[in-house]
Amino acid sequence: MAPTPVPGRPKLVLASASPRRLALLQQAGIEPDTLVPAEIDETPFPRESPRKLALRLAREKAAEAARRLRDDPDWSGSVIISADTVVCVGRRILPKAETVEEAAACIRLLSGRAHRVYTGLCRVDQAGRVSTKLVETRVRFKRLSGAEIDAYLGSGEWRGKAGGYAIQGIAGAFVLSLVGSYTNVVGLPLAEAVGLIGATGYPVTLGWIAKG
Repeated sequence: MAPTPVPGRPKLVLASASPRRLALLQQAGIEPDTLVPAEIDETPFPRESPRKLALRLAREKAAEAARRLRDDPDWSGSVIISADTVVCVGRRILPKAETVEEAAACIRLLSGRAHRVYTGLCRVDQAGRVSTKLVETRVRFKRLSGAEIDAYLGSGEWRGKAGGYAIQGIAGAFVLSLVGSYTNVVGLPLAEAVGLIGATGYPVTLGWIAKG
């Protein structure tokens, strides 16, 4: 159920269907007024870097959400926030695993080595102005045994996840070290996302403070 509108504040649109991104915003006391999943082609361009891909897809998601809402007067002047997360080893971009073969290739590549997670953020404000931000986190996995990899693949937790894993799930036990934002690896760098939203004048209220 959509939250009750607050007079005087813009509506907030999350251009994503990700339950993880929604939960992270809710964790910070921010409840989007609606979700507008943007179905776009996420195929990287030839020789496109992971950084550029994350930012481009975030912009495209926000633009698609704006396009879908522009003829609806109820959503005029809304704030739109979108994100896209890319996992890479060097310049090699790992897929959002949809088959066990893709997941196996990702996890075997990540085993025992470091990788980077980039999330591109895009915010469209009430006047249609676009702002973007890129957040990077470095993650290192322990070396995984064949039995560990097989057990993980059998869990199915990898499905639809960038790089074939979700750090907040079973694969969190694979992480030896992390430098940067943990919530970035989950899918939404929370400090940066809240900052972008709050810069529009949207009343950001941290839920844990309100409850204290």
